[in-house]
Amino acid sequence: MGRLPKTTAHVRVTQQSWQRGVLQGEVTAGPYIWHFEWRFRQGHLAIEPSCGRALIQEPLGRFLEKCDYQLEPGGDYSFTIRAQL
Repeated sequence: MGRLPKTTAHVRVTQQSWQRGVLQGEVTAGPYIWHFEWRFRQGHLAIEPSCGRALIQEPLGRFLEKCDYQLEPGGDYSFTIRAQL
């Protein structure tokens, strides 16, 4: 049986505002680099640029929802994507 492909995504939180309900940062995985803004009160995740966005949208959203209260500006975090990027 074949092993599932895996890629580690690295997240850096650059800004956070509990008053506005916003978390901003950068995520890298494979050759891709995206900037994100998560409006956690509305549950809205915006990712730029659009190239490769479909690959990261769902796994990044799950990671942010799971770890939101643990994330701090300047912090570096990672999670695994079950895909080869």
